[in-house]
This record gives sequence, structure tokens and C-alpha cells, in this order.
Amino acid sequence: MFSPQGPSLRELAGQALTSVERGYDLLAPKFDHTPFRTPDPLLTATADALRPLGPFRAGLDVCTGTGAGLGVLGPLCTERVTGVDFSAGMLARAGAAHPDATVVRADARDLPFDAEFDLAVTFGALGHFLPSERPALFGGVHRALRPGGLFAVPVGTPPPPTSPAYWVTGGFDAAMRVRNALWRPPFVMYYRIMTQPAIQAALTAAGFAVDAVDLPALGNRRDGTPHYRLLLARTPA
Repeated sequence: MFSPQGPSLRELAGQALTSVERGYDLLAPKFDHTPFRTPDPLLTATADALRPLGPFRAGLDVCTGTGAGLGVLGPLCTERVTGVDFSAGMLARAGAAHPDATVVRADARDLPFDAEFDLAVTFGALGHFLPSERPALFGGVHRALRPGGLFAVPVGTPPPPTSPAYWVTGGFDAAMRVRNALWRPPFVMYYRIMTQPAIQAALTAAGFAVDAVDLPALGNRRDGTPHYRLLLARTPA
């Protein structure tokens, strides 16, 4: 499915009927051949927006997956970069792709770091966390950053109701809610909960000072709003 190297529909269905952790362990060997991997233009646009704000010493990629965010952090950080994820399968791929990085297996809701990083990023992972889990997630990132540290979160503008993507994401979320009501363990992944106002409010509640900048390289919608914005969340200096 998606490409000759990607997973089959049967494989995806099997992964979706397991836990999030186990599902990504199974998907890891073929993950980079699916649309679920963060697109390179988004990675590049994020790196371009962060570069003038550096240099940074140590960087953390939260929910690193196969390590796409480590490729962003590497050129921006002068000392070290670390990726954290709870899927051993995804971390194995990340470590192989980025041998100079450190990979740590941990739950992002209970990060094992304390004032170690100047920059943190996350790409495409926030749909795996229910709103009730955001205080633990963002609180852990806040603790992991040094005073004045920066947490960068790209957030897409929701598609309008006239867009096919609006109905696709809505249908996906509805199917996930039905699946999770009928099947255990749950597989948490919802697109409609990743809105900029909700994420920005949760970051502010966790103690960050948050600004938002457009990512113009990724284009605008017909109404002129950007397809993506980058939330820049800072800890107190």
C-alpha cells in the first residue's frame, strides 16, 4: 500500500488492532514508505525557521519515530541530539539512520530528563495524545529544557469543510472512536484534536510562553491562511 515498499492493507489493519506501541513496532520497517512519515518540506521549513534562533547546544526529538526530527536537530545543535520514543522498533530504525544521535526508549508522558536541552521538537505525534494527557506530555518537555529553552511544534491549519481532507480526517477519527469503544487495547490517533488553539493553550498551561510564526514555504490556502504554522514555546529564562 502507498508504494511497493510500503505496508499492505492487511498489515495496516493488523497494526491498528494492536496497541500504539506494538503497532509502531510492526510498522517500523516500512514506516518511511508511508504518508505517515513527516514530509521533507515540513522538516526543511521548520529547520529554516529555527536556524536564526540558534545556535543550540543539545536538542531533543520527542516521539522521534524513525528519526526524521533528528535530521532537523543535527545541523542546529553544536553538542548532541537525542530522540525519545516508546517503540523499540522505531528507535532501532532511528538509531540506524542517525548513528551520531542518542536514542532513548521512554514514554513521552514521563520523560526522564531534567534541564538537559536547549531545543526540543516534535513532528506528527500529537494526535497520539488525548487532551487529558497533554499536561504530562508538555510538562515533561518543559522539565527537559534548560531555562530559556525552546520547544518547536509545527501545526497544520485544519482543512475547510469543502476539502476532501476535512471528510477524510473526520471519517478516520470517527472510525478510531468506534474501534476504541469496541476493542482493547486502544489505538489513540485522532487528527481533529491537533488544532493550533488547543495545542497553544495546553503549552501555555504547562508554563511556556508561546508565539506562532507562519511557514510560508509550505504555501497558503485559498483564503490566504498558511497551511502550517510553527508554535515556538519558550521556558522562562
